[in-house]
Amino acid sequence: FRLKVSDIPFDLIILTKKITTMGKGGEPKKSAVKATRYSWEEVKKHAKPEDAWIVYNNKVYDVSNWHQHPGGAVIFTHAGDDMTDIFAAFHAQGSQAMMKQFLIGDLIPETVTHKDEKQLAFEKGYRDLRAKLVMMGMFNSSKGFYLYKTISTLALWASGIGMVYYSDSVAMHIASALTMGLLWQQCGWLAHDFLHHQVFKHRKYGDLAGIFWGNFLQGYSVQWWKNKHNGHHAVPNLHSSSPDAQDGDPDIDTMPLLAWSLKQAQSFRQLRADGKDSPAVKFLIKWQAFTYFPILLLARLSWLNESFKVTYGLGAATANAAQEMKEKGLQYPILERVGTALHYTWIIAVSTGFGTWSIGYSLMYFLTATCSCGFFLALVFGLGHNGMSTYDAESRPDFWKLQVTTTRNITGGHGFSQAFVDWFCGGLQYQVDHHLFPLMPRHNLPKAHKLIESFCKEWGVKYHEADLVVGTMEVLRHLSSVSDEFLVEMIKDFPAM
Repeated sequence: FRLKVSDIPFDLIILTKKITTMGKGGEPKKSAVKATRYSWEEVKKHAKPEDAWIVYNNKVYDVSNWHQHPGGAVIFTHAGDDMTDIFAAFHAQGSQAMMKQFLIGDLIPETVTHKDEKQLAFEKGYRDLRAKLVMMGMFNSSKGFYLYKTISTLALWASGIGMVYYSDSVAMHIASALTMGLLWQQCGWLAHDFLHHQVFKHRKYGDLAGIFWGNFLQGYSVQWWKNKHNGHHAVPNLHSSSPDAQDGDPDIDTMPLLAWSLKQAQSFRQLRADGKDSPAVKFLIKWQAFTYFPILLLARLSWLNESFKVTYGLGAATANAAQEMKEKGLQYPILERVGTALHYTWIIAVSTGFGTWSIGYSLMYFLTATCSCGFFLALVFGLGHNGMSTYDAESRPDFWKLQVTTTRNITGGHGFSQAFVDWFCGGLQYQVDHHLFPLMPRHNLPKAHKLIESFCKEWGVKYHEADLVVGTMEVLRHLSSVSDEFLVEMIKDFPAM
């Protein structure tokens, strides 16, 4: 009697493989059974950091507890899912070689029933477009452009300091504070470019530049920013599939201050024993279209607080960030802490008129600079995604459609020239294009935009653009719509109230 593999039940093969390959700490798996094939349903079961399977080019990898991933905990945003295209978006050629040690088998393509032939052709199409952009040199940076941006941004810094040092005029000091707000916004765009590794091929150089533009000039932790921003790029406008999963977008985790969908507005009910909305939640969601701009003014204060806690080991805002800090810690602990300390040294000196101003006047200067920066920054990236489609993580569309339908480009209009928009938004006026190709330097986005827009039209994918005024009105209308929907559903659920 000779037993053939075909005689063994498929489920038994899966179970045997699962038992013999599971490991901890992201260690390479040593299996007594040759790598086998897994169904899509089996992959979907492994969607938590401590039990994380991911798919890349129809290969299945077990990255459970791999907290030493060079990019941080962002890898767990695609636990139990296909990471093929987000991997390509974030990594240089050859990076996939590191994944070989985690390979446990192949995906059975026939079990991926949510993709038909048209969808597969669409995915091949945008992968071919990426290859074309690489061949065109669209991912090569102009060092001259970034030298210009460096000099012009440092000129803002010098101007802000000079207006304090050389003048006793209140008007000049207010102008200085607003200049500092613009400085921090523009520093944010440069830190963004360097930390996305758009400028240098050697990633350490980008990280070190990020510490200068982030920690030293802005007071923002590079580690905090990477965790938050990379997670956002991987899963924009997604609601987590479960409280212990890490597949949601941290940038829309704004409850109870703001809700971007009815589901999110009602999410705090599960935290209360009576299953009802608290008076605070009711008030905040009801009036969120009116509190949106005041919240933007305070955004930088929140970011400074979270960055300080991460830098000095005092806590983290999200479960994903907390776990990353616990398991991995800061990549550049000394540089981050020194950079942040130096930031507060120079900003305290400037905010106090180099020791000559009263406490009240100093606070006025600091809050004017800080709140204006929060507004300038949040206005741009708020327009990038707020008021666009939101999805549940378990029902997310493919990479391209997810990035395009959750994102809005910003154009000139209503008195704002395209040249001003290009400068003010720091490349994020092409937010759709940036999300599709985050490693592409901002100066190449206009050229790539034409090809991307043409591709979207060819495949019937919605591609949205609006100017600063129209886009802002869209955000406010969306917030108001969620408020109305929330109030109607609240009355339906609790009619006696």
